[in-house]
Amino acid sequence: QVHLVESGGGLVQAGGSLRLSCAVTGSIFSFNAVAWYRQVPGKQRELVAGVAGSSEYRYADSVTGRFTISRNMARNTVNLQMNSLKSEDTAVYYCKAVRGTAEYWGQGTQVTVSS
Repeated sequence: QVHLVESGGGLVQAGGSLRLSCAVTGSIFSFNAVAWYRQVPGKQRELVAGVAGSSEYRYADSVTGRFTISRNMARNTVNLQMNSLKSEDTAVYYCKAVRGTAEYWGQGTQVTVSS
């Protein structure tokens, strides 16, 4: 059974930083790709940042240069460092892991950026 548990969300002022972490059961090496998504009420969930294979990184245009996704293989975590936060970054952030055709999601963590 695969479980993903996000942490690190909270309330931060615009211009501040937060670091999200996603703890994954099992080895990170066993997943083809891991990613962070976000969703606001009434909108579709959107990709924020992802990494596939050894080094195929992808970022949403809106976060490029501000957010960084990383994997800690020793701790089996996927992290999202978010800097220069804006009010439009307010959302529930979800961690996703892909193994073959199976997708696994965490329960989400709320990030609120006050202007």
